[in-house]
Amino acid sequence: MSDVRPYMREPSKTSWYLSHPRYMRHMAQELSCVFVGLYALILLLGIRALAAGETAWDAFVVSLTGPWSLALHWLLLIGTCYHSMAWFAVTPKAMPVQIGEQFLPDGLIAGAHYLAWLLVSLIVLYLAGIF
Repeated sequence: MSDVRPYMREPSKTSWYLSHPRYMRHMAQELSCVFVGLYALILLLGIRALAAGETAWDAFVVSLTGPWSLALHWLLLIGTCYHSMAWFAVTPKAMPVQIGEQFLPDGLIAGAHYLAWLLVSLIVLYLAGIF
């Protein structure tokens, strides 16, 4: 027997995810957590401004009304929604629900998460005085 192995090309350490669309989607899902983190940072800055007093809070609120801030918030909203939708798509694989011998369909599990998201969003909008 010979000890000859076939040539295996070394994968790129920095751009391996560009070789297949599935890998690119996976990296987009992983990078979408940056949007969630940035929004959490904005909320923490708001809490710090609120704790600092009325003038700091007023300055924080004024800084949120600028056009760049509004554009950033729309970008963060889109990125955060993509992040949530990516996790909802994975949920049936991570949390299969078995009833007897049958498993619930993937669409039903993901749909329940979308329904809960919608209900919580409507409750928050109601409490904020939008409805």
